[in-house]
Amino acid sequence: MKKDIEIAREANMMHIKDIAAKLNIDKELIEYYGKFKSKLPLSLIDEEKIKKSKLILVTAITPTPAGEGKTTTSIGLAQGMNLLGHKTTVVLREPSLGPVFGIKGGAAGGGYAQVIPMEDINLHFTGDLSAIEKAHNLLAALIDNNLQSKTRNLGLDGRTVRWKRVMDMNERALRNIVIGLGGEAQGIPRETGFDITAASEIMAILCLATDINDLKHKLGNIFIGFTYDKKPIYAKDLKAQGAMAALLKEAIKPNLVQTLENTPAIIHGGPFANIAQGTNSLIATKMGMSLSDYVVTEAGFASELGAEKFFDIKAQYGHLMPNASVIVATVRALKYHGGVALKDLEKSNPEAVKIGLQNLDKHVENIRYFNLNPVVALNKFSSDTHEEIQVIREHLQKQQVRFAINESWEKGGQGAVELAKMVVEASVECANCFQPIYDFSWSIEKKINTVATEMYGAAGVEFSLKARKDLKMIEELGLQHLPVCIAKTQKSLSDKSELKNRPTGFIVNIREIEIASGAGFVIPIAGDIMRMPGLPEIPSSEFIDIDNEGNISGLF
Repeated sequence: MKKDIEIAREANMMHIKDIAAKLNIDKELIEYYGKFKSKLPLSLIDEEKIKKSKLILVTAITPTPAGEGKTTTSIGLAQGMNLLGHKTTVVLREPSLGPVFGIKGGAAGGGYAQVIPMEDINLHFTGDLSAIEKAHNLLAALIDNNLQSKTRNLGLDGRTVRWKRVMDMNERALRNIVIGLGGEAQGIPRETGFDITAASEIMAILCLATDINDLKHKLGNIFIGFTYDKKPIYAKDLKAQGAMAALLKEAIKPNLVQTLENTPAIIHGGPFANIAQGTNSLIATKMGMSLSDYVVTEAGFASELGAEKFFDIKAQYGHLMPNASVIVATVRALKYHGGVALKDLEKSNPEAVKIGLQNLDKHVENIRYFNLNPVVALNKFSSDTHEEIQVIREHLQKQQVRFAINESWEKGGQGAVELAKMVVEASVECANCFQPIYDFSWSIEKKINTVATEMYGAAGVEFSLKARKDLKMIEELGLQHLPVCIAKTQKSLSDKSELKNRPTGFIVNIREIEIASGAGFVIPIAGDIMRMPGLPEIPSSEFIDIDNEGNISGLF
């Protein structure tokens, strides 16, 4: 099998104006970024058309470190649906440079289910993440400038400021730093640090905004900290929102590209799912639904993280009505949850698969909590045996769960036709059956308990003394109506990464609750969450190169 980048280079790419034509977009309306990328104006969003379009969410079981192929499945499914004659657009998140140069590689799919131009999408793309980084760091600079000011100082207590800088790179040395050293003219010394850009609240805000005015409103509502007399300070108090929005004027527009089979693909935004909402922008999803009959989209990590946040936060804010959900599973992940070591995952082990099915069962249960009947897609690998696959098939048949083998990595859309048929059936059956698992009017504590017990399978929740104080502060600030975006490990259904498969009887520990009032949610922190990853011993960047003709190699 050829490498992903070799397959991408051999693709018969259509000019982006011809991809736009498939969606009935006038070529004069698109904003060109070369021959194969463009921005789409927000004026193309049609709320009436959205009501008639079908929305399909792709999620997964609890993943192995390499991931289980949600993006590949999403792209392959969209290609398969178009082969069946259903006008379908795939809507995805933008890759972060951190994973590209780190351990996981790019995020443009794989094999014959990729979005292209692959190199551009994985490296800078149209500059959206750079714009988010600049807007975020502008606010950081304004905060420190105000702390230094003798005439316009708001009385902000620097010890209460949680706003760090960001950069789109894995850099562990910048997690915790001290700034303002060197004397009076250099600023006020204080502890701070860097997060990766995808973890920025600006990213979360961009992905939930509906237009420039809404973007400015959300940016202005970013909570900065307290004055010495306990008065809350927001970004609007620094008059920051206008300049920040100006930096994001192009980044707010979604990006149009294509798949290997020339299926339209909209790629926009990329918040992490173990910290933020983990899904592409609301604007991109609505754009896809305005321009096609079906939209296939994805949410990061597994159902208890990305899917829960998609359904409870994005869908509620955007008044979206998801019609179907696909759970991506792999034989290797089921064996991993069945107790098999990573180095032995390619060895046939039907018994371990049978044990690991408990994890899949929980994710099926999770999707059903939202009143949707999931379709399980087995992302097939060459090492999978007939016996292992049969164990999964028979198990799901007993539970009356639709099951299809997805071979789009090897065969493109043709390898996902069976899956596409099942997804269309499921989405037609569910015109308006979706329901979130909580209402925004509930207390923050009740929302957290609901997610932890229903989605994670926890026996209960314990709040630290700090978290209890945060709950009180949230109520005093009048923010108790916000949804919860729980930050926890993606490696387990629980808040403890070492608990594999389907743990039971555990207690979720909430150590603190952060405020993301600009994005419109609060962030209960369960465990230690890495917002600035480090590079591995052998980073992927070592294998990336470019020749004199501009051909890039080593991306995967």
